[in-house]
Amino acid sequence: MASPDKPEVRAASPARVEAFRTGLSAETRAAAFLIAKGYRILAKRFRTPHGEIDIVARRRNLLAFVEVKARASLDEAAYAVTPRQQARIIAAAQIWLMAHPEHAEYDLRFDAMLIAPRRLPRHLIAAFDASA
Repeated sequence: MASPDKPEVRAASPARVEAFRTGLSAETRAAAFLIAKGYRILAKRFRTPHGEIDIVARRRNLLAFVEVKARASLDEAAYAVTPRQQARIIAAAQIWLMAHPEHAEYDLRFDAMLIAPRRLPRHLIAAFDASA
């Protein structure tokens, strides 16, 4: 039984641990792919109460907020970026920009990076926008 001083710690399920590892691996692959395309990674796994941004990347005067999706196929990964998730990413991007006002004048874009086994990552430029 947990005491007020020591809250009870529950172990994550094996499926949840595997999903976390897969996500980290996909984000690492996506970041490497972006770097190879000339982007500089400014942040990874930026968390806010409203949502999370997997990667914030910059190239020249462009700031890209990148959602990374790993699935069994690239098509499945593409369908995994839902409108609700897009709204959460947009909200998180607004918070990131408030915390980093030096990037306020950059062009902004919301991209998706699709990851599937035995396939090169697919970078969807401007996968969605903040006007939706």
